[in-house]
Amino acid sequence: MGPSQAITVKYVVSAKFNIEGVVEKPDVIGAVFGQTEGLFGPELDLRELQKSGRIGRIEISLQSKQDKTTGTITIPTSLDRVSTAILAASLESINRVGPCDSKVTLEKVEDVRDARRKLIIDRAKEILHQWNIESMPSTDEIFREVSKTLRAAKVEKYGKDKLTAGPDIEKVKEIVIVEGRADVLNLLRCGIQNVIALEGAKIPATIISLCKDKEATAFLDGDRGGDLILKELMQVTKTKYITRAPPTMEVEELNCSEIKKALDQRVPMEPVKERKGRRKVAVPKQIVEVAKELEGTLEAVLLNKEIQKIERLPVSELAEKLQQTKEIDTVVFDGVITQRLVDVANDKNIKYLVAARVSDVVKQPLNVHLITFADIQG
Repeated sequence: MGPSQAITVKYVVSAKFNIEGVVEKPDVIGAVFGQTEGLFGPELDLRELQKSGRIGRIEISLQSKQDKTTGTITIPTSLDRVSTAILAASLESINRVGPCDSKVTLEKVEDVRDARRKLIIDRAKEILHQWNIESMPSTDEIFREVSKTLRAAKVEKYGKDKLTAGPDIEKVKEIVIVEGRADVLNLLRCGIQNVIALEGAKIPATIISLCKDKEATAFLDGDRGGDLILKELMQVTKTKYITRAPPTMEVEELNCSEIKKALDQRVPMEPVKERKGRRKVAVPKQIVEVAKELEGTLEAVLLNKEIQKIERLPVSELAEKLQQTKEIDTVVFDGVITQRLVDVANDKNIKYLVAARVSDVVKQPLNVHLITFADIQG
């Protein structure tokens, strides 16, 4: 990545300077690079950061009057907050420009995303206001919709175990299995009627029977209880699909949008079983080559859907980078797959995390494949 390549600016560092004498812009630029060089090693060296595209063009504005020069230094950066703060503080260590004494004072570190977020929020308010005006239903439509929802929210008892369920479970081809009565009520509130509750940690015979005859999706809480129920469902039923509430959340806490998203992202139960067995996994040779290349480097490589390299970076920066990046399909890195990385990958629709090993405390993800270097079968 060359210095002329555009960067995604996160912060802008602004500082002012006072110099006892007359200097020009190249003198100030030289002082910025020269007097900060080597302070914190190559990771925070301005020349190296500019070469790698982590900081942008350093802008200098100045004016000279009565044998004094004043002006400002502006540095756009894509570094993290800690590195940006260190960079900003290092500017204040500049005490000479050319042969002249100088004093540099930090003015501000601006998060440029704040201004962008404000513009987006203001525009969203305008869109929502216009949308409400154009799509406001009539009073009759509101009454009909409310009445329909109330009728749909009726719960029943189903089977010999008298499980809480939505209407007509017997007639539908597909069912959604949840953990408790509150989960059933929440799904009914969102218009999902083919739902039935386990109502306990032990899988009832009614559920086992239904899974033989119908296409069942298990929709479980994102906690330890959900983990245990998932294990038992895999052992005693023929549940076809599985989806989970976000980590630490329960199905009864989700809104309709979150419920729909979770159901849309359901995955087949069989691959989940295979992942738990840690079988050898056949992957494209490009991934095998990248994994071999990364061993012992503590670095990561981001790949797109075409298995093309997008970027290489230190593992310590991986989580933050993934939160800022789109169109990533596979991440290969010499490190440990943690719960934080799994959560970020799931949120960014990343399909594969390939690493040296997987942390023992990671909850089994549904939409992200976790593969260790030892699992790879090239």
